[in-house]
This record gives sequence, structure tokens and C-alpha cells, in this order.
Amino acid sequence: MKNTRNFCIIAHIDHGKSTLADRMLEVTDTLNARDMENQVLDSMDLEKEKGITIKSHAIQMDYVYKGEKYTLNLIDTPGHVDFSYEVSRAIASCEGAILIVDATQGIQAQTISNLYLAIEHDLEIIPVLNKIDMDSAMVDVVSDQVVDLLGCKPEEILLASGKTGQGVKEVLDAIVERIPAPKGDPEAPLQALIFDSVFNSFRGIIAYFKVVNGSIKKGDKVKFFNTGKEYEADEIGVLKMKMHPRAEIPCGSVGYIISGIKSAVEVKVGDTITHLNRPCQEAIAGFEEVKPMVFAGMYPVETDQYEELRASLEKFQLNDASFVFEPESSLALGFGFRCGFLGLLHLEIVQERLFREFNMDVITTVPNVSYKVYTTQGEVMDVHNPSGLPAPTLIDRIEEPYIRAQVISRSDYYGPIMKLCLDKRGILINQHYLTADRLELTYEMPLSEIVFDFYDKLKSISKGYASFDYHVIGFKDAKLVKLDILLNGDPADALSSLIHADHAYDFGRKMCEKLKELIPRQQFDIAIQAAVGAKIIARETVKAVRKDVTAKCYGGDISRKRKLLEKQKQGKKRMRQIGTVEVPQSAFMAVLKLD
Repeated sequence: MKNTRNFCIIAHIDHGKSTLADRMLEVTDTLNARDMENQVLDSMDLEKEKGITIKSHAIQMDYVYKGEKYTLNLIDTPGHVDFSYEVSRAIASCEGAILIVDATQGIQAQTISNLYLAIEHDLEIIPVLNKIDMDSAMVDVVSDQVVDLLGCKPEEILLASGKTGQGVKEVLDAIVERIPAPKGDPEAPLQALIFDSVFNSFRGIIAYFKVVNGSIKKGDKVKFFNTGKEYEADEIGVLKMKMHPRAEIPCGSVGYIISGIKSAVEVKVGDTITHLNRPCQEAIAGFEEVKPMVFAGMYPVETDQYEELRASLEKFQLNDASFVFEPESSLALGFGFRCGFLGLLHLEIVQERLFREFNMDVITTVPNVSYKVYTTQGEVMDVHNPSGLPAPTLIDRIEEPYIRAQVISRSDYYGPIMKLCLDKRGILINQHYLTADRLELTYEMPLSEIVFDFYDKLKSISKGYASFDYHVIGFKDAKLVKLDILLNGDPADALSSLIHADHAYDFGRKMCEKLKELIPRQQFDIAIQAAVGAKIIARETVKAVRKDVTAKCYGGDISRKRKLLEKQKQGKKRMRQIGTVEVPQSAFMAVLKLD
């Protein structure tokens, strides 16, 4: 145990975590040159395409330091705020963290929030300045920022370059010297914390765990503490680039277990594995339950694929524990699931992964957040969906979730960022100059306002410089109304939304204009209306496709033309009574991109 080190790499997006991890794998000869590629730990195609890390990846390296062999367990983590749950799980299974700061950009919002997570878990933190080989690197300035943030000595900060490999050996030496060995009792009953799991169609469910106390051998009878299910450890081993079977995983180490589990419901991330004949007395305090921020409905494109979608979501949930879902139904779309996500990027990634990994094409409704509704009878309801709202006469008040948002940016963009936050009903709590030209703004604002396009707008007005991080602080009273979209007088429940009363008119008008472009013309006029309660606030009409019935009347009396037009009008009227309006999938997606 004294020669084992468990550590993770934390940083803001794009500060070079995965590239530095590549260099570490090279220095420790974990991979041969043939298998080496850029960002080798980002194993998903989607991660390589988007250039972001989505999953935490665990890998074991062997390193010789002063003639002794050490086992280093590295977990590379994502940097985006939507995947912060992955980071919290990685931090819970480590004793130390490497905090990477980009020497060209300095400290960003996620750097600070991930750092606080690590400090809460009492991790030993090693600050590293990355990208020092670049001409625009400001080593002294950024070093001062890190000293201010961590309160460490300037000589404790390591300088490295993930691209050239400079300084990587020093980082590995510091891991051995500074990060403590895992604490645990090898003789105690087995306690192992599951921090991730993945579905394999040949071998069933594979769970990744960290042994906190005791040890586990191949063929042991084990039980999962929270679910109470019993299994046999068919295969255990360590995670290198591929899985390497071992006869025993000792105390303090990280490994995987295959025990022929078929059902996805039986494995919970954060559960404890223990021996059947000598169980531990209590489970390890796992991670707090994840709270989804954004809700959206997911429906199968073909209604008979409902059960397939359920099976796919259950398998997907193994690999992404921050994703939650429950069944629901909609008038327009049939049976589907109400899904909870940590943010819009998370929603986009889930949709894309369902398509690629499970071949499931889904329709996603407009994302929204969850509201607390107080009725006149004194009841409190959680409403995730506008269609679940009680009648307006029964509502006493509605409360919506508020967040505390931190924006860090160059002071040149101070004005536009202030305007953006005020437009989104933000209240300025604090402003703080980190350096002469870097500013931290703290706002309180409704979560529903940042769900749609806040992040994109923030990036574009600050030319990509601003970074953003948030956490939920509670619920506050809100002046909300339900905005319905009516197609020929019938409400389209998948398009309805809860919105602040001041924004309802603008949003309703934009929705109608957008739908007018997207709904194909039919044999009859389609009236698209936005309504709040019984009051229509906006209307557009998709004109009917008409045949020119007056073409054969050349010259002659006007009454002959009118007779033909009247005849056509009667036909259109009858058609409208039996016709239904088809709403294309692009209409649901376009609502997200309203601007």
C-alpha cells in the first residue's frame, strides 16, 4: 500500500488535462509507441470530435522513483460544468489532485469550483502550470494568481508542457513525494466503493471500484451493500488501456469486477462491495445524489420502440450516473420518458450517444427546469412539465430555482456581460478584480434563464474569454405564466412552456414566426397562435396550397369567378375539419435556437 498513489487531474476546459495525461503514459511506458495517439484516454469518438472529455477515465501506471517501484492510479476528469458529477466521483476515489492551470489564460471559473471540490475532500493539491512552451505564456502573472488562490509557496508550483513533455518527470516525482499513500486496513472486512460501471453485451455489467479496506480475490463471494444482491467475482483486474485480469486487488488500489450481472438496476454508482461471509458493518459514504438541473421529454420516433428506449436508457445510465429518467406520456408524442440532465451540453451529448451506441433515434421536447407550485389548498407540487400545472385559479404562487453564477472575464467585456446578465433577470451580488484586467462577477439569477442559450451568448460577447460556473442556491417566488401554442385551436403540448410574464409576448411572437417557416403548407389554412390562458397574444397563418380554379374563366362576369372561389372555400372548410397538422421534428429543435 505504501507504494500506491491515487490521483486525479482537475482543470478548466481546454487547459490540457488529457494531453498531459498522454505524456505521463509515455514517460511511464504504460503504452507502446504503436498504441499512442493524441488524447488517448478520450476513448469515445464523440470526445475526439468535440475535443472535450465527457467521461472520467481511470488508468494504472508503474513508475520507478529512486529505485523503488510505485503504482500510480490516474483518473482524468472532464472540465465542463455539465459533467461536474464525473469530477466529484473521481475526487472521492483519490488522495491527491493535480490542478492544471493554462499559463496563457490564467485561472478560470471551473478551475476554482473543481479546486473547492478537491479541498472539501481533503486532497493533497499539486499546482501545475501547463503550456509554458507557448509564446503567450505569462508564467509569473499566473503563478501569482495560483499563490493567491491556494496560499502555497511559489516554488511549489511545477512548470510543464503537455505538448513537448517538458517537466512531466518532475510532476510524476511530485506525485510520489507529496500525495499520501491510501489509508486503509488490509486486514479489515472488505469495503470497496463503486465509482463507475459500463455495460458489455458479452460479459454483462462491469463495475469499477476502489478498495478502501480489506482486499478482494478472484472467485470470492461478494455482495453489494445497498441493493443486497449476491454475486461471485468471476474476474477481477486492473485498468490499463485494456483490462488486465489479476488474482487479487489489494487495499488502496483501483480495479474492475465482472460477476455476470445482467440487470442494469442492480448496480448503483456509490454502492459498496463487501464479502458475503465477512461483511462490513456500514457502507462507505458514497457521493451525494445528483440533482438534475434541466428536464426534457424523450420520445421514440416510432411508438412501438418504447420498450427498446427504456432498455437503452437503463444501460446508458450505468455509464452516466448523472442522467435520470422516469416514464411520462404526451398527447402529441405518445409514451416516452421525462429525463433530467445537468445542462444543455449534457442533453446534446446524451442524445448523440443514444443514437451512436444504442441506435436509438429520439424526439426531444423543449428543455425546462423544475418549479415548486403552492396551491390554494396549501399543497406543494413539483412541476417539471407545463402540462402538469394545475388550473390558474388553484395556484397560490409559483417558485423557481435560483443559482449563484460566477463569471470570470477580461475587464474589457464588463459592459456586455453585465447587460446579458441583467436581461436574464440577474442580480449583481459581488464584483471582484482578480488582477488589473481580470474580473470576477457574482450573480444570482433564475436557472430557467440560463438553460437555453446563456453560455453560447456569453462566449460570443466575450470572444471566448469568459468562463462560467454555477450552483443552485434555492427557490424564490416567480411571476410565471404558461404559454401554449395552438395549431388550429388545438394545443400542441410538446411546445408549451412556463415563462416569465414579462417575456411571454416576445417569446410567443418569435415561436409563431418560427413555426410558420417550419410547418409545411397543407390543403387548408393553419392558424398558429400563442396563448396565455384564454388570451391570444400572437398569431401567424400558414396559407393553404391552392389550385387556381379561376384559370378557365377568361373574361366574363366577376360573379362566375366568385362562384368557383366559393365552391373551393367550402371544400377547404370541410378539409380543415378532417385535416390534422403534422409538426416536423425540426420545429421542436428550432425552439431551442430562438434568438
